[in-house]
Amino acid sequence: MTNPTPLAQLSAAGVSIWLDDLSRERINSGGLQDLIKNSNVVGVTTNPTIFAGALAKGEAYTEQVATLAAAGRNVTDAVFAITTDDVAAACDIFRPVYDSTNGQDGRVSIEVEPSLARDAAGTVAEAQQLWAKVNRPNAMIKIPATIEGLEAITSTIALGISVNVTLIFSLERHRQVINAYLAGLERAKAAGLDLSTIHSVASFFVSRVDSEINARLEAIGTPEALALKSKAGVANAQLAYQVYEQAFSSERALGLIRAGATKQRPLWASTGVKDASLPDTLYVTELVAPEVVNTMPEKTMQAAADHGVIPADSVTGSYAAANAILDALAAQGVSYDDVTRLLEEEGLSKFEVSWNELLDTVQTALTAASTSAAPTSSAL
Repeated sequence: MTNPTPLAQLSAAGVSIWLDDLSRERINSGGLQDLIKNSNVVGVTTNPTIFAGALAKGEAYTEQVATLAAAGRNVTDAVFAITTDDVAAACDIFRPVYDSTNGQDGRVSIEVEPSLARDAAGTVAEAQQLWAKVNRPNAMIKIPATIEGLEAITSTIALGISVNVTLIFSLERHRQVINAYLAGLERAKAAGLDLSTIHSVASFFVSRVDSEINARLEAIGTPEALALKSKAGVANAQLAYQVYEQAFSSERALGLIRAGATKQRPLWASTGVKDASLPDTLYVTELVAPEVVNTMPEKTMQAAADHGVIPADSVTGSYAAANAILDALAAQGVSYDDVTRLLEEEGLSKFEVSWNELLDTVQTALTAASTSAAPTSSAL
């Protein structure tokens, strides 16, 4: 027998590999199916940045934009139609994975509009609209882990809708997200819903933590500070896994699991290395543990496939060392709370910028299509 590939080793270690990218070209070309077959990919995540990039290039969307323009659809309705169609198509491609894993994988995520991040009721309403439009059991609705988002997570889970909670940076917010999930399951159970059909992941961001903390350590400039560079992201995520282990071994969680519920798995997000001096597989090889998801940009996935050295588990024995790193950062004057608060605000802002770029791109295409009997390929 041939040796298993690094990606196969990741899967064997309990890591679900999800691709952090989606486009109609990837769907139509068979590229997504190829990743499932040959690269152990078992899910896809999307966000406004990904959709903006997909819509800004290529011709895959031209025909649909022309149809939407002819029907007089506004830009918001057009974006809703285009993105949900892509997600539904991807869900169909992943349906065999969903079926074979009892719903754990085969998931495709779509995000609520970023402007709703501080609006719990608006988030729940849009989550319901997205869920109904995609109309696939293996969809997941992405909801940001703001304070207001916690209420929305509980209410959305209570409706039987699977949720990918995004933009988690701190351990305390991770605990709150798990609590919101369990509260939603409790409400769903009281309503008589089948808990086994409700799934969730908690997207814990990694590389952005290093980027922000590294800048602060460089500003301090001492040898002690510089020695801590690029250690916080992994340590923070490793401790998030400890939070997960503790929360889902509680009697509250175990009671729901006995009633058919599933655990809210940690998902490592922002796993592309942003510092060229670091190993390009850092946020893959250092975060291997059972029952996690790693959502990777294709470049990171290719690097892991090419030269990733995959340990059996690089997380569960790390908690003391990880705590020591966070303590050392505090001793250097780096405020964990300030960093994670800033990163949440920046994450929301970046998604809003991408959302507006997406609207502008689609509006430009709609305008071009509506003024031309034969829309040009440059419309998108």
